[in-house]
Amino acid sequence: MTAQQSQKPKKTTAGKARATKKAQLIRMLQSRTGSDIGAISKKLGWQSHTTRAALTGLRKAGFEIAATKSENGKPTLYRIAAEPDAKRQTSGSAEIVHAG
Repeated sequence: MTAQQSQKPKKTTAGKARATKKAQLIRMLQSRTGSDIGAISKKLGWQSHTTRAALTGLRKAGFEIAATKSENGKPTLYRIAAEPDAKRQTSGSAEIVHAG
């Protein structure tokens, strides 16, 4: 297999490109209520420490991640509060924003 062949996105049986795990994570965090570590881990097949690291990676990429602590012992919900602007994404600078 050549390097060019290995860079092609994986295809589903319908022939459409499958979304990356990062794209799936962003989509989960864009919902109004957000998602908790357990749900993200289960959906993406990650361990919880990998999920937390992915959230940190998004923060470093300029996403503002809001964390809402639930009452009654329910897990903390994470959601994207703000996405990076185009200038920040292309400049390569990373700013860590902790919300909540």
